[in-house]
Amino acid sequence: MAKHADLSIDFLGFKCENPFFLSSSPVSSSYDMCARFLDAGGGGVFYKTLTTTIPEECSPRFDAQRKEATPFIAFKNMEQTSDKPYQENLDMMKQLKEDYPNKLIIGSIMGMDEDNWEQMARDVTATGVDMIELNFSCPQMTYEGMGSDVGANLELIDTYVKAARRGSHLPLIAKMTPNVEKMEPSAEAAIKAGANGLSTINTIKSITGLDFDSYTALPVINGKSSISGLSGKATKPIALRFIANMAQDMNLQGVPISGIGGIETWEDAAEFLMLGARNVQFTTSVMQYGYRIVEDMISGLSIYLAEKGFEKLEDFIGIALKNIIPADDLERDFKILPQINYDKCVGCARCYVSCMDGAHQAIDWDNEKRKPTIKEDVCVGCQLCLQVCPVYDCITPGKVLFKEEDQFGKGSLSEWKENASNKRDIIVGMYDWI
Repeated sequence: MAKHADLSIDFLGFKCENPFFLSSSPVSSSYDMCARFLDAGGGGVFYKTLTTTIPEECSPRFDAQRKEATPFIAFKNMEQTSDKPYQENLDMMKQLKEDYPNKLIIGSIMGMDEDNWEQMARDVTATGVDMIELNFSCPQMTYEGMGSDVGANLELIDTYVKAARRGSHLPLIAKMTPNVEKMEPSAEAAIKAGANGLSTINTIKSITGLDFDSYTALPVINGKSSISGLSGKATKPIALRFIANMAQDMNLQGVPISGIGGIETWEDAAEFLMLGARNVQFTTSVMQYGYRIVEDMISGLSIYLAEKGFEKLEDFIGIALKNIIPADDLERDFKILPQINYDKCVGCARCYVSCMDGAHQAIDWDNEKRKPTIKEDVCVGCQLCLQVCPVYDCITPGKVLFKEEDQFGKGSLSEWKENASNKRDIIVGMYDWI
């Protein structure tokens, strides 16, 4: 029988049974939706963002980004905040907390001005929820000075966090926008003003594609469209970058982070946790697969941690941060050549074409035998061929070669060669995640 690690984790003083949460979005917009997720095993929910007025929505409001045979790599969403009456939402949050006292229930709000933020914080606090998320990040609001307009404005962040703090004693989580060059200044402003934690990232301003008949972006609304938020798997690399930046920022040390962005599997979740997130939220994956994904995430993560020797999730949080370093600190004294398993090679020539047209012309091609050969004297070890090969484990990291000693002046070449096996093991281990 497989061993399971303890997935419970502290988040802002509240012990969660696991780190898996619904994000504030269409998948958490009613009591029933949140309850079904919690019944499936989720650790908590960020209830869909409230405003005191009901926004006018467009139809259609979604579009999906595709690639070749892949039907869904990213998702464009033009939906705004909750489409239910304000008091009805407050009542549903209150009922959720009463019915699920051991789950973390977080209310999410977005105000229009200083007084509105304060009053909403006061109203949500009265429902009995555990925390409040401050939405400074929605990129498709129809009113100026709301959503991502706030997250990119340090003065507004300061004003609205302080307003929410006057209205509530609960922990406040600032939901940051990725539609900025650097997130750290905005995050620092939120924490300095009184926020206790951070959520990131929200959706990225985007155009997923254009319609060739109406000559506008998708989705088409009566011949027109607009820029709006992108989510889904394609956003994960950007989300991980922002989280790593914040977790390593000296002024944000110890600030709890809730990770969001393209999480579909337990492996995706583990990546966010390794970079310091203390829980993870998802929306787009629920839209594709339903709430039951949390069962797979719980099982996969707990078994993985146990197999790696972790008894509890707490010991895993942030474990990768020490290995994310500035580019100028990376070792550049060696190269790892690829090796080809000819028993697995199907002769598709993908590696040859990619190397010839997009890399360093380091692969020869025998058209008669349909066989690629690595030119070791030319290969730089970029391993593009490994990335494009469609057959799992056909091309793998191989021989380690060290550059000339006098290029770097790092001491005895023989001393560096002693580490060759270890360096190769590290690289090979990295590709075990593919």
